[in-house]
Amino acid sequence: MTISAVPPVFKNVGAPGVDDFYPLNEPAIGTPLSKDDYPQNKTVPKLFQPLKIRGVEFKNRLWVAPMCQYSAVDGHMTDWHLVHLGGFATRGAGAVMLEATAVAPEGRISPECPGIWSDTHIAPMKRIVDFIHSQGTTVGIQLAHAGRKASTLAPFVQDRREKAGGIHGAHGYLLHSFYSPMSNNRTDAYGGSLDNRLRFPLEVVHAVRQAWNKPLFFRFSATDWAEQEKGDNGEWVSWGIEQSVVLSRKLQEEGIDLVDVSSGGNYVGQKITIESSYQVGQFASFGVCSDDGVQVPFAERIKKELPDLLVGAVGLITEPQQAEGTLQDGKADTIFLGRELLRHVDFPLCAAQELGVAAKPANQYEWAWRRMMKPRI
Repeated sequence: MTISAVPPVFKNVGAPGVDDFYPLNEPAIGTPLSKDDYPQNKTVPKLFQPLKIRGVEFKNRLWVAPMCQYSAVDGHMTDWHLVHLGGFATRGAGAVMLEATAVAPEGRISPECPGIWSDTHIAPMKRIVDFIHSQGTTVGIQLAHAGRKASTLAPFVQDRREKAGGIHGAHGYLLHSFYSPMSNNRTDAYGGSLDNRLRFPLEVVHAVRQAWNKPLFFRFSATDWAEQEKGDNGEWVSWGIEQSVVLSRKLQEEGIDLVDVSSGGNYVGQKITIESSYQVGQFASFGVCSDDGVQVPFAERIKKELPDLLVGAVGLITEPQQAEGTLQDGKADTIFLGRELLRHVDFPLCAAQELGVAAKPANQYEWAWRRMMKPRI
């Protein structure tokens, strides 16, 4: 076997729209190479097909889930975030969602979480966003308020240049604590009935949608992982998939483009047993068993009920075939990856290889990928 030692030839052209020089990648990293030069790309798996939302094109459907890093200083993102998030962009992720970013100082999960309440947060965040964009990757921000789970220690700004926005309504934080009957004990217009419990989350969505005309996502927990969603008397006693379908329908009516379906985080007694061929989800005690991924069955149910609403699946999705099957079977429209990307940052390029796609690596990394991405008939 002969391996060429000739370096790839690059045009000395910088990526547009950023102040610093970064070599332009054409096509974008993580997208299929020309089917004329790479015959295997005549048929492209759904994971590597683009998705357009409100005029914003996401180059593939493997997206980085928002993951807290607890590395900000007074709400300001640091070089850690640049390296952490920039690495996903240079390895082919279709979108990068910035971690839960507090809208108020007291809304941070920890004192080391990033914020968006001060204009001083703009410059360090813009530096990271610009780098991600320079690699041809869409970037979004997840707005959050931790509510009762906020640290006990002590409006969108266009200069940040995010192209998508997300609202964190999962994992026991403020919005989740309103919509779940396990945590909402209010007796006013914001508590009691399902409509009342959904009132505040929907008011937040409405206000954000009025200020933001770009893609808007909403992450919520589809279940509290309690034993019953309804009591013997027919009243809701915990949060579950039936109420999640109602919430999803109302979110769609308010202009949410995509729901990111997670679970848990609100009930200290939650029990999630995981055992399957993919190590991704068997919940015998709750009557749910799936090799898809720990939360894919919830995404599937919502997609079935609301086929026109985009749905993201997340949770112990660890194999390319597993992710592709989730999309091919119509259970979700896109895949959010978290821990798997922390273990394997180049998962998108490895997934392309396993699924038989020749995908574009970063110019600077072509040395490592040329032999693996060679044309095949």
